[in-house]
Amino acid sequence: MQKRFRLTRTDDFKRVRQTGKSFAHPLVVLVIQAHDSKEHLKIGITAGKTVGIAVHRNRAKRLLREAMRMLIPNIASGYDLILVARQKLVTASLTDTRSALINLFQRANLLTKLDD
Repeated sequence: MQKRFRLTRTDDFKRVRQTGKSFAHPLVVLVIQAHDSKEHLKIGITAGKTVGIAVHRNRAKRLLREAMRMLIPNIASGYDLILVARQKLVTASLTDTRSALINLFQRANLLTKLDD
């Protein structure tokens, strides 16, 4: 995922987590918050210790980053997003992860179009 799409500051993570709306899936949780600027889309990815050891957390984050990289052109801008990995994501495939994200984005009404 390109640097311009990353949500990196701790204050931003806290703001989105506290005031955003969340959508849950067995593999991942999506937290969204609308932003003043309609031109940008910022995405933060996190995996807590409940996901497992460091190797599992890193795999979960890599899966989410790659699945998001393919979906970014189809997501509406003007939002800050946080993706929180769940324990089942460690054993999921890239296809499963992408399907989970599409499901969450559809429920949140964030998909503008979907190219398969």
